[in-house]
Amino acid sequence: MKIVIDGFGGDNAPSAVAEAVEICRREYDAEIIVTDGEPMRVEDDPLTIRTTKSNTSMGKAFAMLKNGEADAMVSAGSTAALMVGGSMIVGRIKGVKRPALSPIMPHINGNYIILDGGSNLECRPEMLLQFAIMGSVYMNKIAGIKTPRVGLLNIGTEEEKGRQLEIETFELLKSSGLNFVGNVEAREVPLGAVDVIVTDGFTGNIFLKAVEGMGAFMKHSLNSIFKKNGATKMGYLFAKSGVMDVRRKTDYREVGGAPLLGTAKPVIKAHGSSDAKAFKNAIRQAYEFVQSNAINEIEMALKK
Repeated sequence: MKIVIDGFGGDNAPSAVAEAVEICRREYDAEIIVTDGEPMRVEDDPLTIRTTKSNTSMGKAFAMLKNGEADAMVSAGSTAALMVGGSMIVGRIKGVKRPALSPIMPHINGNYIILDGGSNLECRPEMLLQFAIMGSVYMNKIAGIKTPRVGLLNIGTEEEKGRQLEIETFELLKSSGLNFVGNVEAREVPLGAVDVIVTDGFTGNIFLKAVEGMGAFMKHSLNSIFKKNGATKMGYLFAKSGVMDVRRKTDYREVGGAPLLGTAKPVIKAHGSSDAKAFKNAIRQAYEFVQSNAINEIEMALKK
C-alpha cells in the first residue's frame, strides 16, 4: 500500500507532516510518500489545481493518486481545491453525482458521520440519497457498525417537516433499504440518535460549526470551574480521568480528518491546523480506508 501526503498543506506543514510520517512508517505496513513544492493557498482559485497550480505539493499528490502511484491521499490544504482535485483529477466513483466532505464527530456512544459537511451547498434529493448510501457503507466498513442508523437532519421528526428537499429526500430514504430512522433534530445527533446524518452542505456546515463551538464552550467552562479556587482544583483531581475522556472525544486530532466520500480513490481532508498527532491519525484513516475496500462496496451499493 502507498499513501501520499501533501507535504506543504496546512498551518504546521512540513514539520508536523514529517514527524507524523516517521511514526506511521514504524506502525503501518505502508509506503508513505511526501510531496514537495509550494502550498495550495486558501485564496488561490481552486480550479487552478488542474492547471497553473498542478505543480504545488497538493497538485503533485493528486497526480500520483490519479496515475496509480499511490492508493490514498492525505492533505490539510485548501478544502475547495481538494474538492476540485478529488472530483476532476482523481475522479468520482461511477454513478456518484457529487463527492461529499464527511466529518466524523463524537456522540455519547461512539461516532457519527455528517454528509455533507460543507462541500455541496445546494443539493438535490437524489444526491442526499447517495450521501446516505456512502455514509452507511463507510460506517459499516470502517467503524464496524453492522446496520448504521441513517437520519435526515430536519427541524422536526414528522414526515411532513422541512423544505421540499427534505420532504422528497425522506421518501427516497424510506424506500432505500437503508436503516433509515427518519427525520432527526440537531439536538438529538450528539446524544447518539444516528450513525449517519444526511443534509445539504450549507445546513451541514452550520450544524458542524455549531457543534464544534459548543464543544469549545464546554471545554472553556470546565477549565473555568476547576480553576476557580482550591476546592475546585482538588475536585479536578478526582474528576480528572472523566474530564480527560471528554476532551479526547472532542479533540479533532484523535479522529484525524474527514474522508471525501465519492472519489474513485480514498482522499482524507485533515484539519488546516493539524499537528503531528492529527496527521498521524489522518494517515491511519487513509490506511484503514484502503484496507476496508469501502470504495468498491460503495460502488456496489449505489448500483443496487
